[in-house]
Amino acid sequence: MDPTTLETIWTLGIIIFILLCATTYLFYASATKEETIKKKDEEHNKLMRSFNDLDEQAKMIIRTDLELHKVREETDQRLNGLNALQRTSRQMSQALNANEIFQRISPALFEDLAFARVLIACADDKNTLKVRLNIGYTDARAEAILKEIAAEEQLKSALKETHSVSSINGSNKTKEKMIHAFEAEHFIFAPILTQTGSIGFVFAGNRYNAPAVTQGDEELITILAGQIGQSIENAELFEKVFRSSQELELKVADRTKQLANALQKVNDISNKKSEFVSAVSHELRTPLTSIKGYAAILIAGKIGEVPPAVKERLSKINSHSDHLVSLINDLLDLARIESGRQEMKLAAYKIKNILDNVTDLLAPQIAAKGVKLHLQLPPEVEEIYADTSHVERVLINLLSNAVKFTPANGTITVAVAPALDGGYAVFSVSDTGIGIPASEVEKLFSEFFRGENEINQNVKGTGLGLVLAKNIVEAHRGKMWVQSKAGAGTTFYFTLPSSMKAYEEHLTLEKTDA
Repeated sequence: MDPTTLETIWTLGIIIFILLCATTYLFYASATKEETIKKKDEEHNKLMRSFNDLDEQAKMIIRTDLELHKVREETDQRLNGLNALQRTSRQMSQALNANEIFQRISPALFEDLAFARVLIACADDKNTLKVRLNIGYTDARAEAILKEIAAEEQLKSALKETHSVSSINGSNKTKEKMIHAFEAEHFIFAPILTQTGSIGFVFAGNRYNAPAVTQGDEELITILAGQIGQSIENAELFEKVFRSSQELELKVADRTKQLANALQKVNDISNKKSEFVSAVSHELRTPLTSIKGYAAILIAGKIGEVPPAVKERLSKINSHSDHLVSLINDLLDLARIESGRQEMKLAAYKIKNILDNVTDLLAPQIAAKGVKLHLQLPPEVEEIYADTSHVERVLINLLSNAVKFTPANGTITVAVAPALDGGYAVFSVSDTGIGIPASEVEKLFSEFFRGENEINQNVKGTGLGLVLAKNIVEAHRGKMWVQSKAGAGTTFYFTLPSSMKAYEEHLTLEKTDA
């Protein structure tokens, strides 16, 4: 084959090969471009979906922000209303009458709650509704509203309800009546309730172009109405308590005056009794002295011998005269002490010396009865501030009674101890005798009282010894009392000041109490 031909064939072959390669490249290039375009379309669609999602999220965020802003505004308004309501409630709780309660309700409270029309009415003493607070109405219009409420059965029924009526609840007819009467489309009507029932109402509302009321607004107005009702009840209760207190004070003052007059009469009678006893006793002492003297002369035979039978009767006259003289002396002493005429010669005395004198005087009587006497004198109580002669008289009386009512081989104990509150000495005279029934214990310190027992029936007495002893102790600013039980012995207690300071402090305390 011709070289030229071969070269031509070779060249054609190369050209064909190049064309084939170019065709293949173009084919693949075309296929790649379509795939790229397809991918770009998919990415574009994906971006559009993401953009739409972002747009929806942005719209949702804006809506949520607006809602949160609205909620925040409502919350702030409600918090301001709660704070204002709290201040108003605190001020109302301090009021003492209904008029003052309503005066303390500030109009600013309803400004914070964003109410332009407010009407508060409450019944007066004649159970007639009266305007107590008026915001946004003329006085004439407020009075006209009250008349319309009185004329409309549905409005009167709403007044008696135990819950509030608002534009967001209640029957349509009632709301229509409310809107017409109060000229407010958005409102809250809360009855003022007490334990006796409804006594008024709180109305708060706005005109037609104002925002609608919320459940929170209704709760606040209902709380306010409840606080008003509670404050009115508290004020009425305070008024009743105050009046009762005044009436009680007048009764106490009147009763105190009556008691003072009665006490004065008792004191006058007591003084007259003491004066009478003293006068009669003095009058009796003179003839008794003469009787006793003549009886003694006759017994001694100074005017001649007397027969034994006469002498025996004269001895009885002499003995009974001694008994009467003792009785008269006791009556005189008792009258003087009760009237305050008996002068007490107070001084410091050793307790041991007083008890030694008394026991020496009663030693024969104690020995004759066959009883044992014990003395208990603690070292911390050595002296008393008293009139020793009268204190000895008290101890003689108590020891004589103990000897009389204690059987042979019994025991009598005289003890002295310091008082728990200091300043006084406590004396006690105990015996193991027959004791005193409970029914007679309270009567022991009554004049002329003598217990019902065999010993008293056989031994004469006046029934004045314990009364006189008690008065002597009380004249020293002390006390006397007794503890006893039938068949178990008796203990008499009495207190005396252990120093002049204690006595004077007691006197000062008595004057202060008086």
